[in-house]
Amino acid sequence: MRVRRLDHFGVDVADLARAERFYTEVLGMKTEMHLPDQVLLSYGDGNCALFLRPNREPGGLDQIRNPLGKSHHAFEVAYADLVAAQALFAARGIPFHTPIDWGDHDCLYFLDPDGNLLELVGYRERRAPARAGRAPGGEDRDAMTAC
Repeated sequence: MRVRRLDHFGVDVADLARAERFYTEVLGMKTEMHLPDQVLLSYGDGNCALFLRPNREPGGLDQIRNPLGKSHHAFEVAYADLVAAQALFAARGIPFHTPIDWGDHDCLYFLDPDGNLLELVGYRERRAPARAGRAPGGEDRDAMTAC
């Protein structure tokens, strides 16, 4: 067997309306369907199911203090959106960890209203390396040094 792609993921929440507002207003997901005990959302080519668990214990702030190695869901965003998210999170009182630099991308961990650990991943623009024997403009390097 070979998995093709992630079809959807599920998140347990204590308050469906509150969670739906967070995932649609903050993360830009779109509501697809309401069921008595769940809300189905879509984003890009993926889906998220919010499952009502009224007695769910919220996740704690300890998750955000040291988020590495903990279960979470990660979303790729444009690098500019990852940078802007910090101001949005601060303005809305959303707990988040300072971005972590992984060389070619940064990660921004944060909590939803139920304490579910989430992550934004923003890749920096990649520049194509100059081919050997060619200057960035395409001229032959030997020809340039011979002048």
